[in-house]
Amino acid sequence: MIEKIKEHIALVGQFNSEDASEIEAFRIKYLGKKGVLNDFFTEFKSVPNEQKKEFGQVVNQLKIAAQDKVNELKEAIENKTSSASVYGDLTRPAAAPPIGARHPISIVKNQIIDIFSRIGFNVSEGPEIEDDWHNFTALNLPEYHPARDMQDTFFIQTDPDILLRTHTSSVQVRYMEENKPPIRTISPGRVYRNEAISARSHCFFHQVEGLYIDKGVSFADLKQTLQYFTTEMFGKSQIRLRPSYFPFTEPSAEVDVYWGLETETDYKMTKGTGWLEIMGCGMVDPNVLQNCGIDPTEYSGFAFGMGIDRIALLLHQIPDIRMLSENDIRFLDQFKSAL
Repeated sequence: MIEKIKEHIALVGQFNSEDASEIEAFRIKYLGKKGVLNDFFTEFKSVPNEQKKEFGQVVNQLKIAAQDKVNELKEAIENKTSSASVYGDLTRPAAAPPIGARHPISIVKNQIIDIFSRIGFNVSEGPEIEDDWHNFTALNLPEYHPARDMQDTFFIQTDPDILLRTHTSSVQVRYMEENKPPIRTISPGRVYRNEAISARSHCFFHQVEGLYIDKGVSFADLKQTLQYFTTEMFGKSQIRLRPSYFPFTEPSAEVDVYWGLETETDYKMTKGTGWLEIMGCGMVDPNVLQNCGIDPTEYSGFAFGMGIDRIALLLHQIPDIRMLSENDIRFLDQFKSAL
């Protein structure tokens, strides 16, 4: 009888299952009211007195082994279920990471670059901390020139010749110094001016300026280039050029695009005229070409410049320019689907 009990102990040790119903059947077989252990306890009274002690010890070993085995298997199932509830099905593909959002300034800048790249313009960049020559003097703005007052400048106190660039025209100067015509480039970047911060202006903003220099370049070429840009950027083909003044171009003009008067917003943006100013332009002044080492008797060219922030406010109907630099996640999340 004792040997039979030891065989059951060995069988209990070998049993293994991840099926709850099988584990329950195992429990009932050994620990139930009509189970194997109950049968052995019933036979205890028929065991000879000299074997009762050993018989009782072996039966208790079987009982402990069966109980421990049931507890062990049930705990394994519970742990597996708990892990699945926390982490889900680990065999399934992982969830896609959250989609980031492009900044509206980047969206508009990339659109402008793409449009001009189709007609042969490359992209040039330069330092944001500039010297007086590249930011002013080379652009026909010598020291004490009254037109310098058009741009409130951040100068570096330790060196009055060093400043934060007020326009990306300084990049064009550097490009003309380092490259020979034909030149066809646009220069996007951040610029700085000492202006009061409000809903419509900031002490730093973004510009993109274009430059084309070659033999025989005329004002007609400038107009056709701007016509192409406004059609591609805004879907508006009607533009007008109004005479203006810039120290580094002659003649100079302001460019307006006919936005229309279809909605109330159109009336507000254009002040009821239907026309919206978008940039300045002109033929490069011969003095500028000469300052940059280009012969003005052989070459001519045109330049234009626009504010990226202004166009971003226009295209995305953003009411306050300060929103572009506050990094409010609620604002930026609105551009997740934009390219």
